[in-house]
Amino acid sequence: MKKHNAIKVVLICLGVFLLLSWIFPAAYYQTSFVNQGRVQMGLFDIFSYPVVAMQYFGYIALYVLVVGAFYGVLNHISAYRVLLDKITNKFKDHKKLFLSVIMIVIAVLTSTCGIQYALFLAFPFVISIILMLGYDKVVALLATVGSVSVGLMGTTYAYNNVSILSQYLSLGMGSALVPRIIILVIGLALLIFNTLLYIKKNKMEKLSAADSKYYIPEEVKKADSKKVNVWPLRIVSLIMFVIMILAFISWNGAFNNSAFDDATTAVTGFKLFGFPIFSKILGTVTAFGNWTLTSYTVVIAVATLILAIAYKVSFDNVLEDGIKGAKNALGPAVIVLLIYTGLVISVYHPFQLTLYKAILGMTKGFNVFTSSLVAILSSVFNADPLYVFNSAIPYLVSIVSDKTVYSVIWIVFQSIYGLSAIIAPTSVVLLASLAYLNVPYKKWFKLVWKYALEMLIILLVIFTILVLI
Repeated sequence: MKKHNAIKVVLICLGVFLLLSWIFPAAYYQTSFVNQGRVQMGLFDIFSYPVVAMQYFGYIALYVLVVGAFYGVLNHISAYRVLLDKITNKFKDHKKLFLSVIMIVIAVLTSTCGIQYALFLAFPFVISIILMLGYDKVVALLATVGSVSVGLMGTTYAYNNVSILSQYLSLGMGSALVPRIIILVIGLALLIFNTLLYIKKNKMEKLSAADSKYYIPEEVKKADSKKVNVWPLRIVSLIMFVIMILAFISWNGAFNNSAFDDATTAVTGFKLFGFPIFSKILGTVTAFGNWTLTSYTVVIAVATLILAIAYKVSFDNVLEDGIKGAKNALGPAVIVLLIYTGLVISVYHPFQLTLYKAILGMTKGFNVFTSSLVAILSSVFNADPLYVFNSAIPYLVSIVSDKTVYSVIWIVFQSIYGLSAIIAPTSVVLLASLAYLNVPYKKWFKLVWKYALEMLIILLVIFTILVLI
């Protein structure tokens, strides 16, 4: 396999964005469509925009590096390999059941919590088990990236992912909830079916010795494994998982529940002999429901230290193994920054709205097919859901007077963005995972395009039905 394939794919996309800034006039919508003329990207911009991307989105790349450091330490703790062996042995006769359960869990978590990036923490763990069960890297990608894509397509209560849709369309989180759940269920069923079909039709590629060493921790001798206590690792992992769920569910935005906000205020405001002790110890801390990847990075760092103490790993080894792990995650982290550099280009040289206006102008009012095409393009140009929706929805709403179709517009853009996560060359989750598993984008595209097409057809049928009723 060619190295750095994913990085090359993203660089090609950046080159295309640069050319488009020279070809199409820039435009923006602010109460009306404003044509700015051509706002071309120049030579110096090529090197300054990655700095801008790092300034605004560097925390995502940092999170990827911290996850890499975490596994760098974890891979040298015997309990981790013993835990992987225990799980693998438990499901070795029920491998397909394990795959299906994992895919359902990841999709539902993404749908309800919007933690598609936070789940990077679980990906190496899940991938290791899938590979140890005898499946190949493609199955691992379908189970992780594919499930995240389905969760995004069928977003239900992940407020942070769709809050701007709620704002522009003046709809609550409960709007058209049933169709969104239907899309989630159909997407999951089709993904699981296609994954099992791939397993049935294809011989699983065996890992090379280098790959096996890279993705699977060194095996522990049976005599030694009996002496290893995995409970500290299980407890710490469970706590990390619970914190992730509680921290990223938008309790206030999705459920109008301020319990965690009130609790955080009470804790940080508590004073001992007039001294705000918790406020000083914790520093700037936000309530569950308002956490970012930066906040959760603290949890990963603390968990790493706790596990190091529990398993008597020296501080020098923690640093050494952590640095090695971070180096292994450098490729995916660079890809994150490059993809967001593409987003910076799209924002600073807004050629895309000119395209959207032309496409939407092909039909009168709201049309399922032209709107879906715009949703596809905006998902490729912008990568991040906030910018995907912001780039097209305001103008689309301005030309659609029938507010009864606003809920359909929501579903179109949400589900198309989710679908793009499994195939678009600017999908952060996909390209970072391809880099981690060293799977060429071309190979992945050849394997997944049929599922993407099947799902797109199903979505278009659902959109049409929703408009008709």
